[in-house]
Amino acid sequence: MRSVVNRPTPEESDLSGFKIFKPLSEDEFNKLNYEKSCSFYKKGSVIYREGSRLTGFYCLTKGIVKIYKTGIDGKEQIIRFAKPGDIIAYRSLLSNELACTTAKVIDEAILCHVPYQTLTYLIDNNTKFSLHLLQIACKELKEANDYITDIAQKTVRERLAEVLLILKENFDLDASNTLQISLTREELANMVGTATESVIRLLSEFKQDRLIELNGRKIKFLDISGLTKVANI
Repeated sequence: MRSVVNRPTPEESDLSGFKIFKPLSEDEFNKLNYEKSCSFYKKGSVIYREGSRLTGFYCLTKGIVKIYKTGIDGKEQIIRFAKPGDIIAYRSLLSNELACTTAKVIDEAILCHVPYQTLTYLIDNNTKFSLHLLQIACKELKEANDYITDIAQKTVRERLAEVLLILKENFDLDASNTLQISLTREELANMVGTATESVIRLLSEFKQDRLIELNGRKIKFLDISGLTKVANI
């Protein structure tokens, strides 16, 4: 469900900062801008659902979007969080399959929808763009392979420490070393692949060990090297 308040400004819908579009010629970039459509999405809005037929991919210029799959018991398995500068939903388009994930806004967002025909045009006419897209897909595949290995070989304690470090890498820390993304304990558990109660207990242990500080959903990093050791990276 799309929750449109008004149309984003040209600055809010600007795609010139996206690395993937750097190889485009001026004409190709103008075509991209002409054919895209950008909208505001409120927190809680679902961009697309698993099993739906996609008509294009999305470029995130503002906010945070949660990408997840739903298990047979209805439990979410979070794949990743998209941030400004990321593109989502392109792999299902390329494979001509129904959406394999659901995308939900967790921090008010602006997304630009780029039609499938525009994507195929850019792939057909710009080899550097195609290579960059392939590199992004390979990076996501590596992350998926790493996650499978972690699930099989690491303890829940190690996985939680690694998830915190991945979030730090993706969203950075503010001046007080606090993670700049606010997640529920359930969302953390859905990233780690464990029960919410286990995450609550382990976060308390990390706090007691002076690795982190907790203030509601806010997580402050006190000992990054200590977390790295716990994560067994």
